[in-house]
Amino acid sequence: MEYFSFGSGERAFVILPGVSTRSLMLSAMAVGAAYRAFGEAYTVYCFDRRRNMPDGYTVRQMAEDTAAVMQKLGIADADLFGASQGGMMAMCIAIDHPELVRKMVLGSTAAKVDNVGMASTDRWITLAKSGDLTVLTAELIDSLYSENTIGKYKEMLLHMNDGMTEDDIRRFIIQTQALDGFDITGELCKIHCPVLVIGSEGDKVLLPSQSRYIAEALGAELYMYSDEWGHCVFDEAPDYKQRML
Repeated sequence: MEYFSFGSGERAFVILPGVSTRSLMLSAMAVGAAYRAFGEAYTVYCFDRRRNMPDGYTVRQMAEDTAAVMQKLGIADADLFGASQGGMMAMCIAIDHPELVRKMVLGSTAAKVDNVGMASTDRWITLAKSGDLTVLTAELIDSLYSENTIGKYKEMLLHMNDGMTEDDIRRFIIQTQALDGFDITGELCKIHCPVLVIGSEGDKVLLPSQSRYIAEALGAELYMYSDEWGHCVFDEAPDYKQRML
């Protein structure tokens, strides 16, 4: 499993991203810039998924592999930020390895992927299997981002999957298929660390009701952005990072 780190703080801040079409390592500089404010108080670790993803790889297994790397690196009592599928992984780590987690921020995520979420991801899988990356990219942009962001950055976003390889496509499909059947609603009672849940009223993939459900089940703090932002509000909203500090 590949990862990158930056910052010089004593505490560990672990970022667990959502499903990706490309290796996270290609975005290391951009992520470092976006989370620069965290580098003084924290040493920030950003984990990619494992290289050799097996067919049938589950979210729980992704979480276990990440927890194993955290343990190998000596990371414990960390502050976690999980976005989308990364939030699902973060919850699994907090359930199965509570000693690794001091507190969490859960962004645009769900304890159970409902029919709306599966309808979106099923379309992505079908398009990825067809090899039509142009249509897949357009579908992802429309599903993940707000009209405001699309209006400003559409031309750039249309090129986000340029150079995507057959292995990238396979990894994307495996990650997306892992969402099918994910359900930890019966285990949320095992999470005892402080949690901040952040969602968006404009999320078309994991509906805003999903964030509200997690917050209510955990007795957690909840902040909901307006429908000005989409599923990727964690990348879109200019004050998102500040809310996590």
